[in-house]
Amino acid sequence: MSSLRFKVVEEASNRKAVPVEIPAERPETYYGEHVFNRAKMYEYLPLDTYRALVDAIDNKKPLPLAIADSVAAGMKQWAIDNGARHYTHWFQPLTETTAEKHDAFVEHNGKGGIVEEFSGKLLVQQEPDASSFPNGGIRNTFEARGYSAWDISSPAFIMENTLCIPTIFISYTGESLDYKTPLLRALAAVDKAGTAVSRYFDKDVKHVQSNLGWEQEYFLVDEALYDARPDLVMTGRTLMGHESAKNQQLDDHYFGAIPSRVQAFMLDLEIEAHKLGIPLKTRHNEVAPNQFEFAPIYEETNLANDHNMLIMSVMGEVARRHNFRVLLHEKPFAGINGSGKHNNWSLSTDTGTLLFAPGKTPTDNLQFITFVANVMAAVHRHNALLKASIMSATNTHRLGANEAPPAIISIFTGSQLAEILSKIEKSDNDELVAIGGKEQLSLDLPQIPQLMIDNTDRNRTSPFAFTGNRFEFRAVGSSANCASAMIALNAAVAEQLTEFKNKVDARLEAGENLTHALLAEIRSLLQQSSPIHFDGNGYSDEWKVEAARRGLDCETNPVLMFDAYLRPSSVEMFTKTGVMTPVELEARNEVKWEMYTKKIQIEARVLGDLAINHILPVATRYMSILLDNMVKIRNLFPGKKGEELSEMDADTVETIMNHCRFIKTEVARMVQARKEANRITNEREKAMAYSLNVAPCLETIRHHIDKLELMVDNEMWPLPKYRELLFIR
Repeated sequence: MSSLRFKVVEEASNRKAVPVEIPAERPETYYGEHVFNRAKMYEYLPLDTYRALVDAIDNKKPLPLAIADSVAAGMKQWAIDNGARHYTHWFQPLTETTAEKHDAFVEHNGKGGIVEEFSGKLLVQQEPDASSFPNGGIRNTFEARGYSAWDISSPAFIMENTLCIPTIFISYTGESLDYKTPLLRALAAVDKAGTAVSRYFDKDVKHVQSNLGWEQEYFLVDEALYDARPDLVMTGRTLMGHESAKNQQLDDHYFGAIPSRVQAFMLDLEIEAHKLGIPLKTRHNEVAPNQFEFAPIYEETNLANDHNMLIMSVMGEVARRHNFRVLLHEKPFAGINGSGKHNNWSLSTDTGTLLFAPGKTPTDNLQFITFVANVMAAVHRHNALLKASIMSATNTHRLGANEAPPAIISIFTGSQLAEILSKIEKSDNDELVAIGGKEQLSLDLPQIPQLMIDNTDRNRTSPFAFTGNRFEFRAVGSSANCASAMIALNAAVAEQLTEFKNKVDARLEAGENLTHALLAEIRSLLQQSSPIHFDGNGYSDEWKVEAARRGLDCETNPVLMFDAYLRPSSVEMFTKTGVMTPVELEARNEVKWEMYTKKIQIEARVLGDLAINHILPVATRYMSILLDNMVKIRNLFPGKKGEELSEMDADTVETIMNHCRFIKTEVARMVQARKEANRITNEREKAMAYSLNVAPCLETIRHHIDKLELMVDNEMWPLPKYRELLFIR
């Protein structure tokens, strides 16, 4: 065991940066070459087909089925010209991953051979097995039929010689079994509601678009070390491991020089991403050792979400080429920062207006305040739901620590906007408040130009922060599908904007002028949503007390958080906006509880195996060595001197024995708790049993194993330690 571990560590320490074949051309020349984008459509489709498809995409209209065959023919030819041999409907089931079933472009030609064909019918629809994916009881095992259907708004792409067609995934009876279907519904709802409100200010607005810019945090670990850690392989996190003497306390990793091996990986990833039309722009070291981040340019939310799901798959493949493994778990290592996926969210009109950006005229600023006030009201009303939308068994390890937003949803606005909102809330007239833009800051250093200071600071303790012309939803986990948060947020805002429009229209019908009607309703919203506004330290214990006093949801148990989806207010909101039906909501909660149970169950099984079959035997073997050494010392030094010399080993043996006894007892208790929980048939009750009775055992067992790690001979310890895992060589 020890020789194997040292071989693994030595292999990892000898890694060198893998040369990356950098294209001679600049990124703009190969950007999107693996995507059936508009340039490819124009080249491969008949002109009338191209125009009909673009019109359907731009104006959010159904694509006539008569055109599907023509699109399929052009898409197939483009794919074949680029080396594709198969096609697949690429969809996002409720597993936080993507799914695909590959079919070849082959059919019988009637003459004993084959011909490559791809019809409009195959493009538009496929039939995956709907009972083999999480479905919350919508499909029985013997009821297998489900459908995937082409999403024309997200372009097809080629991955590994396969044409991938982004699709939704629904059951035979029509319920959504994926993330994309309700996301598209939520985006349609916020488009409709946002457009109606925007027309108070600009009659030419036809659509309001939701935009998303995600920031993806992740860890890299040497592949050899990863393979030697069964807990990493099977759960994505280390279930044991004493923290390294040096981790992130010097703050020297954040924004530091990127290691050459990592930079080679990042460059390779950027090239692959750009070929797939994913606009990666930013890369840097994150706070924790071996932790990094990249971020793209903002895109329309549905496309941005597809790109995030795609990049998570691509980065895993690219990492293996560089002898790395990517860790997307929210908390792969104890004692250091975990990973999130900040969702920068905004709304814009088809006329080019950013709805969360102050303008140069009073009308522009009134529009800005209108949308900010409605977002605050929506987040206040559904703060429990928004928290549930980002919660999971993995993200629960990250939230609430002094590294990530607390498990309480609040909104940070910054001092300037807070002052403006306060003036409007307390004002009794219709005077519009001027909103300043960026200010200049001079450092009085001749070699440093003047800096432009934003009109708001940033608050990293806030889960939902206004950051200039957007809101940053910081609580989303690194392994999550962004759609979960974006579905809840866009649907909640759509509901709120619709109610706002109805109330303003009622005032207009009563004879009030537009400015007065808008400000009166804005003032009401600001007063109602004031509890959600918090610009202070979200990490403080005082805030937890204050948040509870304000009536905000302070629940910390993930199983109970999921209940927010089934609150009457949530069911009503999702139903009114057409995003999800009560049946779909109930099914999704069944899936959430089931997934929570299974993840804790897997962790418990893995930890039990490692504790009993890896750690305890090594600790016992080391105790045998110490006991043998004690006998030899006493034989060499008879009497009191021998007793004194062997006393230290005796103390060590006793301590190790105590830890081993605790581990064995706790593992047995954990196994029994798991067996009792598994007999429960109700998914919510089972998840609660795992949360209350099984999950705590993981930390207790870990505590004793980590103590043993500091005592057992380093050469004998069976697993790579944090000091080896966390520093790339």
